[in-house]
Order: sequence, then structure tokens, then C-alpha cells
Amino acid sequence: METRSSEPQEELRQEQGSKEPINRLGREKSPYLLQHAHNPVDWYPWCEEAFEKARKENKPVFLSIGYSTCHWCHVMEAESFNDPDVAKAMNDAFVCIKVDREERPDLDGIYMDVCQMFTGRGGWPLHIIMSPDKKPFFAATYIPKETRFGVIGLIELSRMMKDSWLNQRERLTESAERCVDILRHRTSGQKGREPDSELLDSAYRELEQRFDSVNGGFGSTPKFPLAHGLLFLLRYYKRTGNLNALRIVEKTLQSIRDGGIYDHVGFGFHRYTTDAQWVLPHFEKMIYDQAMLSMAYTEAYQATDNDEYMKTAKEIFAYVMRDMTSPKGGFYSAEDADSEGEEGRFYLWTVKEIEGAVGADDLDFAKKVFNAEEAGNFFDQASGSKTGLNVLYTGRPAVRLASDMHLSERELLHSLELLRQRLFLARQRRTRPQKDDKVLTDWNGLMIASLAKAASVFDERAYADTAAKAVNFILSNMRNRDGRLFHRYRYGETAIPAYLNDYAFLIWGLIELYEAKFDARYLKTALELNRDMIDHFADRENGGFYLTTDDGEQLPVRQKEIHDNAVPSGNAVAMLNLLKLSRITGDTDLKKMAIETARAFSVDIAQLPSASAHFLCALDFAIGPSYEVVITGSRGSVDTAAMLRALRDSFIPDKIVLLRDPKEHDGITDIAPLVHYQVSVGGRATAHVCQDYHCEHPTTNPDRMLELLNIRDVRV
Repeated sequence: METRSSEPQEELRQEQGSKEPINRLGREKSPYLLQHAHNPVDWYPWCEEAFEKARKENKPVFLSIGYSTCHWCHVMEAESFNDPDVAKAMNDAFVCIKVDREERPDLDGIYMDVCQMFTGRGGWPLHIIMSPDKKPFFAATYIPKETRFGVIGLIELSRMMKDSWLNQRERLTESAERCVDILRHRTSGQKGREPDSELLDSAYRELEQRFDSVNGGFGSTPKFPLAHGLLFLLRYYKRTGNLNALRIVEKTLQSIRDGGIYDHVGFGFHRYTTDAQWVLPHFEKMIYDQAMLSMAYTEAYQATDNDEYMKTAKEIFAYVMRDMTSPKGGFYSAEDADSEGEEGRFYLWTVKEIEGAVGADDLDFAKKVFNAEEAGNFFDQASGSKTGLNVLYTGRPAVRLASDMHLSERELLHSLELLRQRLFLARQRRTRPQKDDKVLTDWNGLMIASLAKAASVFDERAYADTAAKAVNFILSNMRNRDGRLFHRYRYGETAIPAYLNDYAFLIWGLIELYEAKFDARYLKTALELNRDMIDHFADRENGGFYLTTDDGEQLPVRQKEIHDNAVPSGNAVAMLNLLKLSRITGDTDLKKMAIETARAFSVDIAQLPSASAHFLCALDFAIGPSYEVVITGSRGSVDTAAMLRALRDSFIPDKIVLLRDPKEHDGITDIAPLVHYQVSVGGRATAHVCQDYHCEHPTTNPDRMLELLNIRDVRV
């Protein structure tokens, strides 16, 4: 671990509370671990000291994994881990370890697989009981304090496991060995042939079958927006002209925009909803959701020219830049669902509270617009009864809402904005949910990529500048002297060696930021990080990349993942990066590595293609047609700007764009040999459209450039 510049620790002391921490977690920086620093459970962080104690005292290890904005983690902490009787039973039976899943995705990934193997489901909090050599033999998610309705309670479980460990250890260790063998077999995978477009067709059919045509989105409750799938469907529409693929995207984006999963007062998306209609959210907000959904809205705007998609993306960015960006530029991780001891309290309204915010004259309008009811529209999950509280949602697109209100769309939007501002000011006086203010390299990479893409599409320099500031923060604070990345930063401490996702997502962000600012330094850094990623994460024998480094901690399994979870698969993002960097540099070895990555997972992906949507985006680029576009012209000139505007107004996802200003030497010719030979025609901005290293005749006409890219109009 490397520690960077020291920062004042007063906030950290306040966070730990007035009492002195009573277990070892008080020395940690993770907000989640600090939430448990006053528990009577004798918690350890994940460390060799804990496992040595388990070996010495002949005890199994109780591993508890969660994160700071997890509602059921809060419930279990208050109900069980703060209870002296529970703590006594746990301390007697186990050596107890707490892990923040966002700090240690490697541990979370391994033991979540174990939980799904043992129980058929997963979630957080996640609990594993294992031997001192880290091999698991029991898994569960939420565990009640006492046994009820056939679910064993934590006190009884502790006593039972103590007895089993002392008297039936052979059975437990055999189970643990079998579990680890299965995990290792899964990780080794089965290499297949290079996938083709049939895989794209299969994934589309799966998503089409799961699509909720009434409410938008996929599957049943709980319901997640699944932005990765929407990005794939946009590419599938672009490739095939299948209008139903676009309809699925639009229905979903419009439904979640209009629903309660969207924060209509302060902007940004909550994590998921507990109903099919997108009305009743689980209220935590994650930075990765803001990144992926803003990217989906940005690309949907390119594909459709629907201004509401642009508006939504911009509102997400307004929330992120206002509430989730540190003064030094890094993006914070999340905001909690709970405040004042209640889930959603910050976001829910009684009718009386709405009246107090907007005034009696506008109350009826506000109730109609936001579907507020005197009895409330928010239901208690346990009883199913109305609570008197309201989730604010519009339930229909702005154009329909305006018609229902007998207003023009412009009048409606103006009135809505006035209401929103009053509600926002009133809400600001409430107790805010806790913010998880650690900075994670991988999640920052996603936000950088989305901001940079939007900077190009919406011609918003502030987005590119915000992305660049985040890049500067990471490279200045989260990289060691050898250039290798770290995963987490908080209160001046940089810690935890980076994972595959940290490298892949940041490289993605740097490539997008180059295309927004055309500063070759971003490409140079992307290539440096890509070399480190290959050196330390690549599986040279079987293809693909491991989640952890070759010189990191030895765990029971070294995982390789291709399926998307809450964030895209690191292997999928790395594959697309390799393809793009190969096109930029002319390095065909990078392309070969991308193909080997595809082959490494092709058998696994074929079983359920839609579970690997970001891989499908990379495959779409690999199959093509995909293009290299070099614009040769003076930076900032009118004709160069016109060429770039034509490119950015069109939805052409499978391309890379390079800019060469003949009057400058910014290093792009050193990185991209292709650019060296691309000259302007007649001193005017000139587009060179290339495919598979073959270039068409250069053109100074933006419309002709789009024809060469198979775009007949500025919009698809």
C-alpha cells in the first residue's frame, strides 16, 4: 500500500463518532467498515493476522461482506452485530472478518459465486463461513438474530457451527474442497471458436423475449435498468436496422425517466425498483449507474434526435457534478438509501410537505404532475399498505403530460422547473443520506468515459474539463512510482492494488477523453496502462484477463469474468479497448489478443449471450464494419469543427476518430503512424475514412464523409 499526501483527519474522526472504536475496524478508511467499528463483535479487516488467529485458536472464519449504502447491511448491523448476546456467540465460535465489497471485488466475486452455488441466489450482506485456509463451507445473505420461520438465527448458527467444527470437521472440509474445485474448474473455462454475428442475433432474441412491453425494461421484480443491454441494442439497431431493437431501448429509457427510479427533484437514478412499473425505488444512488445510464441516454439521443434523452443525460451530469464530485476532481462512490433511520426518507413527501414547498396555489398542479396522493403512493414492503408518503414521478413523457394538462410542452417544462426548484430547496433542509466518499478508479473510469462522450455529442466543454480533472486526480493520487494503479482513495490514503476493471475502465475513459479533447497525452497514458494490464492480468495460455494481478494476494481462485454485473465485464471492456488501440497504433498484436479474449469466453457466452452485453458491443466492433476517421485540419477552425460536428451528430459507435493539426506536433503521429500520411487537401479540413487499414479518397465535404461511413443523413 502507498499513502499519498496527508489530509486533515477531522472528518474521519467525526465519522467514527464521539465514542472510541472498540474493534480493529476503527483504523480503516472504508465507510462500511467504520460503520461497524463500535460493534461488540471482535471484527478484523481482511488480513493475515485474522487467519493466523483462526489457525492458532482452532476456529472457523465468519466473513461478512457488504457496502456502506446497503439497506439490509444497516438492518443487520443494528439488529445483530450491535447486540452483546450475538457478539458473544460469534466471538466464541469464530474469528470474524468484515469486508467492503467495493474495496475488494475479488473477494466479493469469489464468495458470491460460492453463495449462489450453495443457495441458488446471492445478495448483500453476504456471509461465508470458511476454514482458516479461506475455503468456504457455508453461505447465506441476510441472517436474522434469532431463528424464525425456518430460517436459522445468528446466535443458533454460531453455536451449531462451533459444534460442527469441533466434531464434524472432516465433513466440512470435504465440502469446502469440493466447492473450491468447482470454482477452479469454472475459472479455467473452455476455449471455443471465434464468435460471429449469430451471437448478436441470439442475444437480441433473448432480450426481446425478456422485454416488458408494457412497462419497459427486462424481466420481473426487482427491476434494474440494465444499461449495458441498452447500449448493445442500440448497436444492434444500427447494424441491422431492426426498429424493434430501438423501440425496446426507447420504451425503457422513457419509462425509467418518467418513473420513481428517477429523482425528479435532484436528478440522477436510484439503483433499482421493487415494482414492475419503475415507481417504487430502492433509494441508494451509485456512481456507476449514473455513468452507464447517462451514456445510454447520450447514445440514444444520437440515434433518435429526441431532446428528452439529451435533457436526461445533462440532468444526470448536473447531479454528479453538484453532489458526487470531490473538490480535487475524483467522483464519489454512492449515496445511501437511508436517512434519519428510514429508507427513502430524504426522497419521500407527504402532501402537506409538498404544499409547504410549492405553496397552496400550486399544490393541485404538483399533485397531478407528480402523482401524489393524500394517502401516499409509497407502500410499506411488509404490510403492503400505503404509508402517507409519496414517491414523485410523472409516469408519462413530457409531450403527453403537457397534453393531459392542456399546456404546451414549453409551458409545462417551465412550470415543472419552477416546482422542482422549490421542492429542491425544501429538500435541502432535510438530513441528507450518508455519502460514501471513497474514490474508486474503476467507477471513476466509467464516469470519465460517459462525460467525455457527452462532451463531444452535446458540445459541452465543461463535461470534458470535469472528466480531465478526474483523470488528473487519479494519475496524481492513485498511481505508484512504477506507474501502476491503485483501486481506492479516501482521506489522503491510496490503497489496494488495482484490479482488471480499474485498468480497463480508466483506459476506456482515456480513449473517450482523447476524442473529446484531441490531446494525445491521453492516448499515450492509455497505452502505458494497457501495457501494464497485459503484463499483470493476461492469461497468456488460455486468453482473456484475470481480475487480479499476477503478483497479488494468493486466494483460493483467481477469477476471470465475462458476464456483466452492476458494471460491465472488465474482460469485455478490455477487449474493446484492445481493438480500438490496435486500430489507432497499427499494432496487430493487440487485435490478436482481443480475438483470443473472445475465444476464451465464447463457449460460456453462447449459453446466455444477453448476460454479456458489453462483450457483444466489443464483438460488434470486431465484426464491423468499423472505421478509422482521421481529420486533418487546424484545431478550432470552422471547417474542422464542421467535420467533427457531422461525426458527433451521427450515431456511429464502431469508429475511432483522430485529429491531426499540421501546424502542431502534439505526439499523435508518434502514437498513430496512420496519421503521418494523412494531409489536408487545398489547406482545408480533410476527412480520411479508413476501414481495416484501407483508406478511401480524402474529402473536404462533411456529407461525403458521412456517405463513406454509410450515413445518408446526419441522424440515423
